[in-house]
Amino acid sequence: MDTLFEGRESASPYVEAVWRGQAGSNYAPICPASNRWHLLFLKQDGRVRVSVEGPLTRATPVTQDEGTEWFGVTFKQGTFLPAVSVQNLQDERATLSLVAKTSFQLAGSSFQLPDYENVETFVEKLVREDLLVTDAVVQAVLAGQTPELSLRTVRRRFLSATGLTYKELSLIERAKQAAELLMQGVSLLDVSYRAGYADQSHMTRSLKHFIGFTPAQIAQMGKLT
Repeated sequence: MDTLFEGRESASPYVEAVWRGQAGSNYAPICPASNRWHLLFLKQDGRVRVSVEGPLTRATPVTQDEGTEWFGVTFKQGTFLPAVSVQNLQDERATLSLVAKTSFQLAGSSFQLPDYENVETFVEKLVREDLLVTDAVVQAVLAGQTPELSLRTVRRRFLSATGLTYKELSLIERAKQAAELLMQGVSLLDVSYRAGYADQSHMTRSLKHFIGFTPAQIAQMGKLT
């Protein structure tokens, strides 16, 4: 069985993307660091697991048994679940309790399991019940605005809403930008300069940590796609 994977954008102001897949034989990818958190619905051997996946601060190898199915929701930065502390979920996950085969519990309420096509309806329900909220300060800073708050307060708001500091978030974003440029065929020297690295050695260390591959390996992947 081949590994299947697809994703789509979302019209929801709270959702970055929705994706799903099925593990084939020898499924063991390296997941790059991610400065977003996710809600994951995984089905294995007829059993469903629902979990809140915190941000990944480094490239991480994962494995799934052949036939395992999943779909997930990646939320926009600044959107978070007050009932689940994403600040404590760096490189971790929180498993939510199942109420029945088709429902799970979040913040003391029961919800039907959504699916890939209708997950926005589920997200809207979370928003109506104030279980999914947005931090305006975080969104303002990400938009380049400077709030009239102390740096300590801004840092606390970022940790609460994203699980990361603004600096950590920016480092991951820079590595993603560099990887995209390399995949497009931009030279290593130009990528290093455009992404703001001190030199190519600095970029190499960053990409190996956050993406899991060297710049040369990433550039080669771009040639194969």
